[in-house]
Order: sequence, then C-alpha cells, then structure tokens
Amino acid sequence: MKGVILAGGLGTRLHPLTKVTNKHLLPVYDQPMIYYPLQTLCTAGIREVMLVTGGNSAGDFLRLLGNGADFGLRGIYYAYQQGEGGIADALRLCEHFADGHRIAVILGDNIFQRSIEPVVRRFAEQPSGARILLKEVEELQRFGVPVFDGERIVAVEEKPARPKSPFAVTGLYMYDERVFDFIRSLAPSARGELEIADVNNCYIRDGDLEYDVLEGWWSDAGTFESLFHAGELIAREKLRVRQQMDRQ
Repeated sequence: MKGVILAGGLGTRLHPLTKVTNKHLLPVYDQPMIYYPLQTLCTAGIREVMLVTGGNSAGDFLRLLGNGADFGLRGIYYAYQQGEGGIADALRLCEHFADGHRIAVILGDNIFQRSIEPVVRRFAEQPSGARILLKEVEELQRFGVPVFDGERIVAVEEKPARPKSPFAVTGLYMYDERVFDFIRSLAPSARGELEIADVNNCYIRDGDLEYDVLEGWWSDAGTFESLFHAGELIAREKLRVRQQMDRQ
C-alpha cells in the first residue's frame, strides 16, 4: 500500500503565520507539523509516500524531508497543487503515483495519538472499496459528518449546520484504485472545490465503504485553537511516555 499526504492550501485561517510559510511547516510542540502525518504512515508500515503541496513554500518541504530516508521510507515523491481546488482535487494529482495500488491518504494537519496500523491492516483485508476513521468531537461543523441508518453509513455531509451524528470523519481515508474514477465524476461544490465527502459518498452509493471508530485522541491543527490544542496533547503524551520509561 502507498501513502499520500495532502499539504496544500493557503492556510488562511492561520494568517499571519502562513503569510511567510506553508501551514504544514509550522511547529506543533517540538516538530514541524508535517512530521506527524508522515510518522503516522511510516508506523503503519507504509514505505512509499507522495506529498502534495502548493504555494510559495513548496521547495521548503524538499529541504526538510529530502528523499524520506530519515523516516525509513524507500522514497518520497512530490506533487504541486495549483490554487485551492479542494482535497479531492489534490488527491487527483496522485493517480500516476498510485499506479493501481491501494492508498492511505492523510491530511497534513492531522495528528493521531495511536498507530493506525490495525486500521490499515483491516483495509488491506477488504475485498475492495474504501475505509474511513471516525471520532466523536464537539465542533462537528468543522468536519465531514457521517449519517447513519443503524450501524451503516448512508451519507457523509460536509460541514453540516445541523450534524446528524456525534462523529467527525477524521483526515485519514483509505481507497482502492476506483478513487480516481470517482474524482473525475465530481462537480465542484458551492465552495468551488472537489470535496472529499463526495468521494466517500461515491463509495457509499456502491455499498463499499467501511469505517472504524478511532481509539485515542486525534486533532487537526488548522486553526489557532486546534494548533495550540494539538501542541498540548503532544506535550502531555511525551511527558507520559518519559515518566513511564523512568518507572521501568
């Protein structure tokens, strides 16, 4: 399985910090933000990754990450997204890289406490389709939200004013090779973007989307509040690990 990190966009919610750099290069506690999704993929056993970025700081990713050897990767590849066409538009650029393989896609500002390896393994065991990861959160209006019929997801609504479940769709998506055909079938939303929720809804219409509920904490870092919160979570986690090691 191959990995994709989506780290484009202009990061306008973090102005003025993002007037001088890409959002995903900002520090979150003691590391650049982009390190966290990269480490998440690596600890799940993924060894080939494509990073999609944009804006004026794209070259800084190459200087920071190089060929990915420091992370144990066989290779890291780069693609450039013009403007802000949405998550699905950025993913569209990875078709040649995917080359018919299944892909695990993670948003560059998403940070997970625990390894996603069990989720990736379950997806690899699926005959086909997609798999998403859910988490109960309070600010549901900031995320895609699943709509349930019993235990089955029947739709994903993007940033709903009135959420129909307590779950957010986290920024981890796993797709088979059909994802690029689905993206080609999409029309831009009212925001003028190709929405990842619409990709997930294509799989739902085919009856081929599975999900897991995330264990452990999860945070994005796309607003000042969530950037600060993510740093606090990581600081507490690293302190907990150090204290545990000291007791051994």
